[in-house]
Amino acid sequence: HPGLVRDTLAYHGCAELFQDVHTELIQYRREQMIKQGIVNDELSVESHIRRENGSCPLMPEEVGLLLRAMGYPSNAIIYVAGSQTFGGQRLLIPLRAMFANVVDRTSLCSKTELSDLVGPETPLPPDVFKMPNPKSEEQLKEEWNRAGPRPRPLPPPPDRPVYQHEKEGWYAWITENDKEPNPSPMDLRMQAHRLLWDALDYIVSVEADAFFPGFHSDGSRWPDFSGLVIGQRLYERASSRTYRPDRKKIAELFNVIRDDMYHPKRNWILSAREHLNRSLSEEGLIRQSLLSKPTSFLSHPIPECSCRISSVEITKPIKGKDGRILFGGEPECPKWMQSARAEKARTN
Repeated sequence: HPGLVRDTLAYHGCAELFQDVHTELIQYRREQMIKQGIVNDELSVESHIRRENGSCPLMPEEVGLLLRAMGYPSNAIIYVAGSQTFGGQRLLIPLRAMFANVVDRTSLCSKTELSDLVGPETPLPPDVFKMPNPKSEEQLKEEWNRAGPRPRPLPPPPDRPVYQHEKEGWYAWITENDKEPNPSPMDLRMQAHRLLWDALDYIVSVEADAFFPGFHSDGSRWPDFSGLVIGQRLYERASSRTYRPDRKKIAELFNVIRDDMYHPKRNWILSAREHLNRSLSEEGLIRQSLLSKPTSFLSHPIPECSCRISSVEITKPIKGKDGRILFGGEPECPKWMQSARAEKARTN
């Protein structure tokens, strides 16, 4: 899950990691957050410093390089979760170049299946796009006569045609107005659709063989998609391969090879592999408990929602500075649960 959402990027000040109009869109949203009291910081911040502090998401290109360092083959199937990726498909081009089988819900589900997921809806009036009325010959002559004393330059060439896609979404206002318009009924409906698509991606992410979050534990006290998936996978299958990378450490690694990211040296690959393997172990669980659990219990539901079988060695509880148990200390599972587990093992 890339975690590239406009509100999250604006909250953490990651605008300079993008280009052109996307930077303006993030800054506009950040300005609104400052006015609403959500952000208590300056409008313009150094995004590259924020990234080095771990406050900005990993780019899909960086995730692809990390997966390649872990030894994933180029034909591995990678499912990109998330109903929207701010920055568009352009950001996924490097990832698709490294892995041939990068898919999402649109490539695995037909239009009929996605429509059935939404269900029947009342038709909305379409947003009718009206071409600007061309000026008549009389209007052009009148403007020419009022243009001032002669000699004067020739009139400018006629304006190029305006196409419909240039008046849809943020194209319609970012180049003409300073204020974002209120969402239309179609925009509100698309927001509702994204919630359903996120629910579909959530199920796929929980059941996946491995999960790699691009942005989690951001400290914003908002529930994030990746954090909820990590907690659900930990609850259902604690042994599942769920990466919990430290973005600050990852930023330090990429700063070493920023000039030649696609040809890292052997020691860099080993360092990246060691860090990601540690994130899969108890060290990653403890770090996740320290960062996520104080703000979202669902992102780390242990030891409260877990138990141990009697044959497993009792793990010494690890406590934080506030006395809260971070890892270990699970109660013993009830006998009916252990007997059911033994019966299932004999059946298999």
